Amino acid sequence: MAVETLAEHSAISTNLKQFLLVLSVSLSVATLPQVFSWFRNIPYTLLLVIVGLGLALVDVRLVDLSPQLILSIFLPPLLFEAAWNLKWSGLKQNLVPVTLFAVFGVIISIVGIAFGINKLAGVPLATALLVGASLSATDPVSVVALLRELGAPKRISTVMEGESLFNDGVAVVAFSLLVGIPLGIQEFDVQTSIVKFFVFVGIGLGVGGLIGFGISYLTQRFDLPLVEQSLTLVSAYGTYIITEECGGSGVIGVVTVGLILGNFGSRIGMNPRTRVIVSEFWDFLAFFVNSIVFLLIGDQIHFSSLINNFGSIAITIAAVILTRAIAIYSLGNLSNAIANSEINWKEQTVLWWGGLRGSVSIALALSVPIAVQGREEIIAIVFGVVLFTLLVQGLTTKPLLEILKLLGDEPLRQKYREVLARRVALMRVMDRLQEVDKRPEIEPEFYRYQTALVQGQLNDLQEEINELRQQNSQMREYAIEQLREELLAIEADTYAEFVRAGQLNNELSPFLQEILSSGDENKG
Repeated sequence: MAVETLAEHSAISTNLKQFLLVLSVSLSVATLPQVFSWFRNIPYTLLLVIVGLGLALVDVRLVDLSPQLILSIFLPPLLFEAAWNLKWSGLKQNLVPVTLFAVFGVIISIVGIAFGINKLAGVPLATALLVGASLSATDPVSVVALLRELGAPKRISTVMEGESLFNDGVAVVAFSLLVGIPLGIQEFDVQTSIVKFFVFVGIGLGVGGLIGFGISYLTQRFDLPLVEQSLTLVSAYGTYIITEECGGSGVIGVVTVGLILGNFGSRIGMNPRTRVIVSEFWDFLAFFVNSIVFLLIGDQIHFSSLINNFGSIAITIAAVILTRAIAIYSLGNLSNAIANSEINWKEQTVLWWGGLRGSVSIALALSVPIAVQGREEIIAIVFGVVLFTLLVQGLTTKPLLEILKLLGDEPLRQKYREVLARRVALMRVMDRLQEVDKRPEIEPEFYRYQTALVQGQLNDLQEEINELRQQNSQMREYAIEQLREELLAIEADTYAEFVRAGQLNNELSPFLQEILSSGDENKG
């Protein structure tokens, strides 16, 4: 008994040391761009992969990356954070292309990749289908961050992130339907597979919806920021576990609960201060988990295995790029035709090249049963493709945006937002100085002096605003867009207050948005 206890303590101590080592390396990488300016040109997640590769090159293995670790521990918070921050209004406007890319895009990827490596690399079809399913899930976290930083059109990042959230679930479901074929324990049947697919997705949507709306109405009953923050964390992991236990897609469940809590529950059940606290918590958690995941992806690379399977990897890379192009351009044009999505060829090109592969692909490859013939080849191929997409496609996305002239003016807009925020703050200070009762212990001259100081700062800010508008003629349109968003937020918050007070059963659909849109059409 004592020996077992000592062994358990030793294992816990070893795991804790490994965890702290991974965390220390990840945080050290995070500081590199602040010390060496050149590293600022490389997205943080890709920098982690490069450092992990360096560790793998000298055979330093931090932690064994298992499918259970990725799917059960790392994936739920990453999915929830992305869904929490994804605005439903933007997703709804792009729901047709997102659905087409997430469902039919996955099918095209699986079939195209499997056919390519089966015919050209001689990989058995059953095994090739598993490779295709593993590589059909996109993970564009570094590209989305880059798009936001550079001010690229918001729709690109919305479509890319929406597609990624849902195609993760579709890819996992497809993998589970195909994994028994090479073992001979099941045969592929189209009708059965379609039924199972809808069952998986339906259970995920149902469980995620029940938990999401349940927590949304529960948080109306109290105002405890730390409790509400904890409930979101429990909902992410709890939804994944419950959905998987019920035979559904845990990924779809987590995405559903994240979308509901981020767009509905946070408005009717949380005050603005709590929303900020919860959002900052999930930003931190996503940064924390991504730091570990991308470092371990690089660290798990076995160069000898990549070299031995170089031919198959090269063929698979070509198949991935080609099938992604077929899916994006064909489905993008189909979406333009049936839903008037207006996704032009430049945006489609960014969606094509930005479809990186990441942790979900690796988790699926590692979860291939040991009894499957060619398992090591599957893992090597998937790791090789993931590495290519992250380093080659990820690092060339910015030059591609420059070539396509899709780089925005985000730095200028950010500066403009900061100046406007300071002006609003000082105007409120001025209003306070005008409204405050004159206190007998404070001389009137002091009030006049403070008023003159604030007014001087307001004048300087107005001059700065005028200069920014002269530098970019689109600043006026941006100011109008920002005001419109503020008006819509006020309307939504007002409905949420009525729901919290029990005067409405559910939040009303936006009415002001239709008025503003019709006003723009009449004006045009």
